[in-house]
Amino acid sequence: MKPTPRSGWKLIFTLALLVMTALLSLSCSKLSDSALEEGLVPDAVSQFYDNKGKVVYTTASAEHRIPVKFEQIPKHVRYAFISIEDNRFYEHGGIDYRGTLRALVSNILGHDVQGGSTITQQLAKNAFLSQERTITRKIKEAFLAKQLENKYTKNEILTMYLNQIYFGEGSYGVESASLTYFGKHVKDLNLTEAACLAAIPKSPNYFDPMENPKANKERRDLVLDQMVKYGHITQAEADKAKAANLVIRKPQKGSKKDVQGYFFDYVSQIIAKKFGDDVLYKGGLKIYTTLDSSMQAAAEKAIERLPNIYTKDPDHLTQPQVGLIAIDPQTGYIKAMIGGRGQDKFNRAVQAVRQPGSAFKPFVYLTAMDNGMNAATLIDDSEYAVGSWRPQNYERNYHGKITLRTALKHSYNVPAAKLAMQLGPEKIIKNAKALGITTLVESGAQNDVNAAMALGGLTKGVSPIEMAAAYGTIGNNGVYNKPVAILKIVDRNGKVIYEHKPSPKQVVSAKAAYQTTDMLMDVLVSGTAAGAGVGRPAAGKTGTTDDYKDAWFVGYTPNLSCAVWIGDDRSRSMGVMTGSMTPLSIWHAFMAQAVREIPYANFTRPAGAVTPRGEDIGKEEDKDKDKDKDKDKDKKDKKEQADVKKDGKDQKAAKDTKTKKPVVSNKPTASSQKR
Repeated sequence: MKPTPRSGWKLIFTLALLVMTALLSLSCSKLSDSALEEGLVPDAVSQFYDNKGKVVYTTASAEHRIPVKFEQIPKHVRYAFISIEDNRFYEHGGIDYRGTLRALVSNILGHDVQGGSTITQQLAKNAFLSQERTITRKIKEAFLAKQLENKYTKNEILTMYLNQIYFGEGSYGVESASLTYFGKHVKDLNLTEAACLAAIPKSPNYFDPMENPKANKERRDLVLDQMVKYGHITQAEADKAKAANLVIRKPQKGSKKDVQGYFFDYVSQIIAKKFGDDVLYKGGLKIYTTLDSSMQAAAEKAIERLPNIYTKDPDHLTQPQVGLIAIDPQTGYIKAMIGGRGQDKFNRAVQAVRQPGSAFKPFVYLTAMDNGMNAATLIDDSEYAVGSWRPQNYERNYHGKITLRTALKHSYNVPAAKLAMQLGPEKIIKNAKALGITTLVESGAQNDVNAAMALGGLTKGVSPIEMAAAYGTIGNNGVYNKPVAILKIVDRNGKVIYEHKPSPKQVVSAKAAYQTTDMLMDVLVSGTAAGAGVGRPAAGKTGTTDDYKDAWFVGYTPNLSCAVWIGDDRSRSMGVMTGSMTPLSIWHAFMAQAVREIPYANFTRPAGAVTPRGEDIGKEEDKDKDKDKDKDKDKKDKKEQADVKKDGKDQKAAKDTKTKKPVVSNKPTASSQKR
């Protein structure tokens, strides 16, 4: 359409007005140095590293961005963007006057605002302005670009730009885009991949190589042609890059249940509480964790043994659920964590407080060891009552006078209750608290200062994380290390803003702890978990509650403690489910694999520790029966001995008869005479 005289006057008037507006905009648009610096820092996701330094998780945020430094961006990547977006980048002062004027004229004449923005102008727009396509925004963009050029070097501006721009698929910045589309870091991109990314920003949805590979290919080839035109690559290099096969990652649908997410949610909650949500989700932190990816994989594999008892749960969850946590008792480092089946965010390894059943008994026997007893100390397993409560053994029978070793490895209830009352429940609670159990109730109408506590009948219950830490402390000869998930946090500028400082503490007697471990080792040899050894020194204990609502196995080696709990979230019965069934199966499957990742170690015997085997005496009536049996046996033996003597004589006579030779004579015998 030809411009009319009226439109010409409009153009002149508008340009004159723009001169005045420009001066006003200059003062209005100018930002303070602090505001400029703050605005140029883009939101960035935080990255989680495992204990081997591998990135295993990034936080979810509105803008998935991982900033990189200038030297991490290869030259061919930088020039791919410069060639297609702003070929005079290193020559101009931040504003492309011809392009800007062309855009202004188009807008005045009623056309859409055209391009023409330099890389610096695009950075100013992305960092400080809205995306509206108006003449006012264009003027502000130009002045802000000039301000940026006056404050920063070209390389700094280019780096900020490449960390800011959107590439589609939720990815901001070249590093995030590289990982999204190619599964590699930007420093590892080849020329074809670099051109592919440079093709996207003009229209991220249209040039998305996942969704529209043909359109991306056309613009990718244009990028390569531009790089040849401006002397950044040769024609041969361009032709080779055009012919190369570009492999794009398949979109991640995320259909698999995420059981690993429980650990990252746990860490995220700690960081958010300490530093705030904005720092976590926008601050670009590098979070170095204690997670052992190999052990985590073993844990995920182990819980496949879970039965599906309730599949139509009101909360749309499959029951029973599971909590598994593995901790290095020598450091407190959390090596693996499973908080459930991955169907919800409730972390049962940390947040579930459930009844422990007999898994609480080791604290009773630890207290006994701490009060001068040992594994050979005898206790009478016989009918017993505390008020109206009469504890029963699992098999509803009694075993008479037995050693503490026997009572613990077979998990007899009556001896544990008797022992608790003999020692004093308050002493047991004191030791359990020292080992890190924080959920015990010591006062009020309902409390845990009673005999039922010895069998795991608690007011509230215990959590898997605290049980794993407590058992691990026993295995560590009474030295407690608080469970730790974060080793170090580094901000986007490389500054360490948090670093874990170990604080081991001797909380119970080393002698008592070792003697308890020695008894618990028998559980895996000839007790309730017999045959569940892992090929190296290990100890543990089963736990089962009434009506089979909770089932536990907690066990440890010198350098790894693992607690496994399974149960229904609504505390429904699991049918017949004891700690020696699925929990032990899961524990064994995990530990047998996990210990391969750590050095062989034995429990260290401290000075003064005694570990006698002892002998069970049994019940008095059994002894009387044994005496009668002995008398009968004596009579039988005497008779057998007499029979042996008689048989001996008979056998000798028979032998003599058989061996006596006949007399040889030439005289006739009487018989022969008769005949």
